[in-house]
Amino acid sequence: MLLILAAPLSWAQPLSEYSPPAGRQLIEKAFPEATELQPMEGNRAIQNVYAGDELIGYAYQSLDFVQTPAYSGKPLNAMVVLDTAGEIRAAKVIHHDEPILLVGIPESKMHEFTDQYTGLKADQRVTVGGTSTERKVAVDGLSGATVTVMVINEVIMRTAHRVGVEIGLIEGGKSNRPPMANVNSEQFQEKSWQELTGDGSIRRLVLTKGQVDDSFVGTPAEGIETADPGERDDILIELYAAYLDAPTIGRNLLGENQYQWLMSELQEGEHAIAVMANGEYSFKGSGYVRGGIFDRVQIRQFGDTFNFRDLDFHRLSDVYAGGMPEFSEMAIFIVRQQYNFDPGAPWTLELTVKRQTGPLDSEFQVFPLEYQLPDQYYTRPEPVLTEEEWLETQPLWIQVWYQKQFQITVLGLGIAVLLFILFFQDWLVQKPKMMRWIRHGFLTYTLFFIGWYALGQLSIVNVLTFVNSLISGFKWETFLIDPIMFVLWAVVAGIVLLWGRAVYCGWLCPFGALQELINEIARKLKVPQYTVPFAWHERLWAIKYIILLVLFGISLESMATAERMAEVEPFKTAITLHFDRTWPFVTYAVLLLVVNIFTRKVYCRYLCPLGAALALPTKLRVFDWLKRRKECGNPCRLCDKECEVQAIHPDGHINYMECHYCLDCQMTYFDDHKCPPLIVKRRGKRRGHNAPGHPEEIPVVQVN
Repeated sequence: MLLILAAPLSWAQPLSEYSPPAGRQLIEKAFPEATELQPMEGNRAIQNVYAGDELIGYAYQSLDFVQTPAYSGKPLNAMVVLDTAGEIRAAKVIHHDEPILLVGIPESKMHEFTDQYTGLKADQRVTVGGTSTERKVAVDGLSGATVTVMVINEVIMRTAHRVGVEIGLIEGGKSNRPPMANVNSEQFQEKSWQELTGDGSIRRLVLTKGQVDDSFVGTPAEGIETADPGERDDILIELYAAYLDAPTIGRNLLGENQYQWLMSELQEGEHAIAVMANGEYSFKGSGYVRGGIFDRVQIRQFGDTFNFRDLDFHRLSDVYAGGMPEFSEMAIFIVRQQYNFDPGAPWTLELTVKRQTGPLDSEFQVFPLEYQLPDQYYTRPEPVLTEEEWLETQPLWIQVWYQKQFQITVLGLGIAVLLFILFFQDWLVQKPKMMRWIRHGFLTYTLFFIGWYALGQLSIVNVLTFVNSLISGFKWETFLIDPIMFVLWAVVAGIVLLWGRAVYCGWLCPFGALQELINEIARKLKVPQYTVPFAWHERLWAIKYIILLVLFGISLESMATAERMAEVEPFKTAITLHFDRTWPFVTYAVLLLVVNIFTRKVYCRYLCPLGAALALPTKLRVFDWLKRRKECGNPCRLCDKECEVQAIHPDGHINYMECHYCLDCQMTYFDDHKCPPLIVKRRGKRRGHNAPGHPEEIPVVQVN
């Protein structure tokens, strides 16, 4: 790994030439007096904003710093403008692929959301929703796009803090460190040089002349002091570093007396590091003078660098580790208290190589020797964090799950109730009145809690996103970002294997629940019902599969287009946005509900691509839970006449790919006052006609 210190020259451009236009407009809004932009030396992703010759602020695009996936699975890009005091002057999302914002919530609502960040400091903690306190600022969310705005918040504030720290507008780094590690001063084990180098107690860096020459290629020092072709593989320096405070390292290298002397020299908070080398290049340097700084080596940790002066240096001459090679130069350097050095955190010994390009000009290359003290040498106390502080350290998806504990808990309880219904359905359906109350109550829960409150309406867009992620690169974070949807999809996956598509469509789909409840009310009001002739009915089934294939094909070319075409689903309008949309979308959703008044679940049966997608794996279900008799279909046709979604064929068999698992047929199956074969059997027992072949008796035989 090479770190090139020479930075490329920056060039300015007029603000009027900055692209994209949305970014330029935001800068003009934040700083009307701005005239030009100039990339910052050292990080060209940050634009210095000037008004004439005066630096007035900074601008950047978030995509240059973080790629946090949003609800669509793709990162969004926000433009953020900071002033020289570290305050956000303007923020705006300039590109996204969010389906809820592509076709749904107007983008103006999103811009109103980001306007809330104007005036906030880059180091403030900002949460979406809740109440502002001394430790945090709460901004108003956006109904229907909770996950999206949480990602926007994460992107804006995380990048603002990072850029603010890098520029020096706000403090950072030390406050975010873990608790200081404690070196185990009593633990000692005799080890040889080979053992110490083998377990990482001593780390090594080898540089050849060719490697160093190659690092200067493309700089003004290219070709200066280069090695002959036959010498390129010769070692310029073989450098070793070790942390001496740990007894197993220090005592084995220095011997007991020298180690005890060194430890007595160290003040509280100081640390000793051994540096040893062979080769033509000296890490101390021939130009070092008393009172000066060792300019060829320095320590870097947490982004801070520590240089060594003559008072930080001790000669290292006597060494005792068995098998240790001879070195041409050795030294002990002391890291002083003011550097707040953490022995348990990774640090780097940086070796600088200089090439003179002129009387006063030089080029530098830095070569890092990375060091991590092995775990057995230290302990680190667990940080004492408040709940809020702990949450700040977690990934965004964990923060979302934490904030939605109530919704997840209530959803879990609802799913537990549904599983109870499914596993004990044979007992429940024998109590028809209670079963109908249970079903209508659960549908109400599905509509109001899962749908309108928790926004847990699954969509064909989720299926297309999942397939697209398998093709382009699967990431769990894409799906964990919305806990309600993740839990529902996990449950649906299990349900499809055990019961098929039917259970989701009949019990857990909020729009399906809305349709069924409306149709139930219509029936109570004696609204006439129309039954689609079965010949037409089974042909209309195909429409939803055709829609699914079209959407899938489009998604392979463009997910954004597929998301727009997925508006064939009224879910976003009726459930996610609570009918708060433009009139074409509302009209379409309301029209489907009006048709549903006269014929139950027309949309679900004939148009729903999500239902089609869930129906395809239904054939893989493990069990057939719905019971049938050999009389079903011939001669008895009662169940197929009663099935509201016409999932029972005239021959009596149930089409599980179209069934919605309402359990009406099972209530009839167990009802000896309604099921014709059971009625005949009951009458025969009552009259004493139990002999086979009685003219009033239809033999009852359970098929499954």
